[in-house]
Amino acid sequence: MTNDSRSGMTTSEAHPAPAVREFAAHSVGGGLALLLGLVGVVAGGGVVALGAAASAAAAKAALIPLGILMVLGSVFAMSGLNMVAPGQARVVQLFGRYRGTIRTDGLRWVNPLTSRERISTRVRNHETAVLKVNDAYGNPIELAAVVVWRVEDTARAVFEVDDFAEFVETQAESAVRHIAIEYPYDSHDEDGLSLRENAEEITEKLAAELQARVEAAGVRIIESRFTHLAYAPEIASAMLQRQQAGAVVAARRQIVEGAVGMVELALTRLAEEDIVELDPERKASMVSNLMVVLCGDRAAQPVVNTGTLYQ
Repeated sequence: MTNDSRSGMTTSEAHPAPAVREFAAHSVGGGLALLLGLVGVVAGGGVVALGAAASAAAAKAALIPLGILMVLGSVFAMSGLNMVAPGQARVVQLFGRYRGTIRTDGLRWVNPLTSRERISTRVRNHETAVLKVNDAYGNPIELAAVVVWRVEDTARAVFEVDDFAEFVETQAESAVRHIAIEYPYDSHDEDGLSLRENAEEITEKLAAELQARVEAAGVRIIESRFTHLAYAPEIASAMLQRQQAGAVVAARRQIVEGAVGMVELALTRLAEEDIVELDPERKASMVSNLMVVLCGDRAAQPVVNTGTLYQ
């Protein structure tokens, strides 16, 4: 038993152990059963005809009911035939008890007294509505996700929840809301994951959390992806300005780092080649001029010095 720190419940309390698990139902090929049933119907019809043609009253009284019973018995036996298509399964119950699942496609025959519920095992998509929640910083955001899933255990899907498709939809929205409040939309140069910059990692966490939520319904989550992620309209303009300002600051930082490297290279080359000897004051002036030229957002206007270096 493990503790779930987010919900405050133990794992066994949050997700009880399933009371039933899928196993294969006893079934036989339906071709032979269909053939025997048709033979029984024809034979019963023949017995009824033979009884009707009999002259003795006792023969009629015996053959006609016997033929009718043969026809009815054959029809009843053929009611146990099931057509199972690829990507489908039949959950078999006998008097309220689970008797297994038919997954073999084709024509199958089971006990005609059983009830058979058709379950699709094909891959399905569910796209959540656009949800408005607050991220880890309290900023209102809008997000939506698409979840790819399929039924893996038909017994749990039928008997553990009322409607497994509705259960998956509800749990998907709940998981998306929970994952949104755990992470910020944008980390703003802070350490840690963010919804915008680390979508791949967060959607993997979303899939893992959703799998834990729908395990009771016998459902397997194949993939999950964000389909919509944006700030809410009331703060979108302000956040856009903040992102633009952050981009400008980052660009300026890179420009300054490059300019410092170029100035350092220029001073080093001048010293190595012994082209000109600069005192600390003129070196500082040269550094200042180079930084202005390299970091300025406009083209520099050169000034030609026709005097000496110090005039």
